[in-house]
Amino acid sequence: MLYELAALSCPLLSVASVSAAARAWTDDPEAKGTLVGCWRTEIGALGRLLILRGFEAPEDMTAERRRALMSANPFNAGDVLTGLEMDSYAPFPFLPPLRTGERGAVYELRTYRLKPGGLPATLAAWEAAYPAAKPYTDHLVVNLYALDGPPRITHIWGFASVEERARLRGEAYASGHWPPKGGPDQIAEAHSAVALPEPGSPLR
Repeated sequence: MLYELAALSCPLLSVASVSAAARAWTDDPEAKGTLVGCWRTEIGALGRLLILRGFEAPEDMTAERRRALMSANPFNAGDVLTGLEMDSYAPFPFLPPLRTGERGAVYELRTYRLKPGGLPATLAAWEAAYPAAKPYTDHLVVNLYALDGPPRITHIWGFASVEERARLRGEAYASGHWPPKGGPDQIAEAHSAVALPEPGSPLR
């Protein structure tokens, strides 16, 4: 399975209408791929809708990318969009398959831009740390590495609240099992956003 994470930027008061328009875009009979999650940012850069879709075949993801790029009205919201980013990802191979459903009232999406050549060490560090860092890692929805653009990973977490996130993260740090040993050494730049699931999001 491959994934596309699209970020749609728009005026703050247009997020709801863009969300409905984008849902119609992903549900179009000609659309390929499967909607996995849709969120609006609440902490971080605002006025952004984040859409995660899964694809069984790379050519399907390429076709959807081309459909958006060649459209004068991408995601049915071209009249209000101020920015559109579409990134391609593959999942960390040793993690459980992504499971949709009720995974949290709030989601954190963290992106680490890695130093060149830093992905193999990052994968190894996460594989070693993941089992021992429960229950914190039980809240990991997926971790993905980029297939285009600069080397980076994006991991998505689901929590009942930001308070739960802070508590579990603090406990994981105190246990010595987190962060993955050697993983932070590969990070050149880090960004995080807290986002809320939109109506109809399979991850909710």
